[in-house]
Amino acid sequence: MSVTLARVAAVIESRKLENGGDPDKSYVAKLFAKGDDAILKKIGEEATETVMAAKDARVSGDASKVLYECADLWFHSMVLLARFDLTPQQVLDELARREGLSGLDEKAARKE
Repeated sequence: MSVTLARVAAVIESRKLENGGDPDKSYVAKLFAKGDDAILKKIGEEATETVMAAKDARVSGDASKVLYECADLWFHSMVLLARFDLTPQQVLDELARREGLSGLDEKAARKE
């Protein structure tokens, strides 16, 4: 796993309320304190902003906002992973498991 992902994941983990995260001092702790719906709302907002940035980039040719919004989306997805005691490494492992599989075949296998 990337060193950056590991560091960010560790900081997010440290912001959990049970690990001493203080909602008055930490944005992530505040999200954890507000609960799942607040985290999910942020992911929805960031996903929408990513889509809008991509649409704008098609016209302008400037993809810098796509990068910025993807970083926000990844970050908030990492908060969600931590909420459920999952890690970025587990996501990478799942992607590795799927590597070499046809996306169509993988999707069809989920229906069985």
